[in-house]
Amino acid sequence: MRFVAWYSILVGVLMLAQWGLTLRTGQAPEVRSEPIRLAFHLAAEFATAAVLIFSGIGLLRRTSWARLLTPVALGMLLYTVIVSPGYFAQQGQWAPVAMYAILLWLAVLCLVLLWRSNGNRSE
Repeated sequence: MRFVAWYSILVGVLMLAQWGLTLRTGQAPEVRSEPIRLAFHLAAEFATAAVLIFSGIGLLRRTSWARLLTPVALGMLLYTVIVSPGYFAQQGQWAPVAMYAILLWLAVLCLVLLWRSNGNRSE
């Protein structure tokens, strides 16, 4: 469970850092061209990051609610790692697309690990 917890925390923190850097350096032209769409997208990304971090901390603290919240957080992450690479693929930037594929694979692995650990619990 520690892998799932640390993966969730790390990805959540990196999502916040990536968006902070992208916005701070002006690398998101959508701020001007599509501000409303970007605002909704950022709300979803920040919510995903927050739920990932919160659930990861809950797993490390072995709280009962974290076992319920973590699959939700990972589901939110699955959505974003499926949708987000389209932006980069459209521009022919394949390294970020590969990164998202790895994040997708690891998120699915985390869900399998959670499912297996829940099946082995005797509660």
